[in-house]
Amino acid sequence: MNTSVPAEGRMSEVSTHELYSLLVPLAHERLIVPRACVAEVVTWQAPETMHGAPPWYLGTIRWSGRPVPVVAFEAACGQAVPTPGTRTRIVIFVALSGALSSGYFGVMTQGFPQLVRLNADVVKADPSRSFGERGPILCQVQMLNESPLIPDFAWMEQMISEETCAA
Repeated sequence: MNTSVPAEGRMSEVSTHELYSLLVPLAHERLIVPRACVAEVVTWQAPETMHGAPPWYLGTIRWSGRPVPVVAFEAACGQAVPTPGTRTRIVIFVALSGALSSGYFGVMTQGFPQLVRLNADVVKADPSRSFGERGPILCQVQMLNESPLIPDFAWMEQMISEETCAA
């Protein structure tokens, strides 16, 4: 009796345990996010600012005919807002929580995201740093020679929603 799995079965089994992700470059860190959460990466354009907004809320840009809020992730973590340069981009994320009427939000990045495939052999929890209960970072992971952050976009979407409602 042959109990081996046919090649087609092994291929589909492997692909269901992998996740296409993007390493998103920030000023001093990188975020790791599922590829499916990213709608588009656009060239930097200065957002239209909102009077009285916190430093992390950069304002809105026009994308696909709609206003999309843009944030500086570093500033949401209490750091300075990075100065835009020639490599600066805006990653447009699909808002999953339902908190944003536009359905999207942007994050300022310091370069173009890098596509990676993740699986249990490549990524492990990295307990070397801890993050507060309420904030934009869920945790940090270790993958090969990287230690990217996993963002809490539900928290970020809620903060954007509260800020834009206050306007």
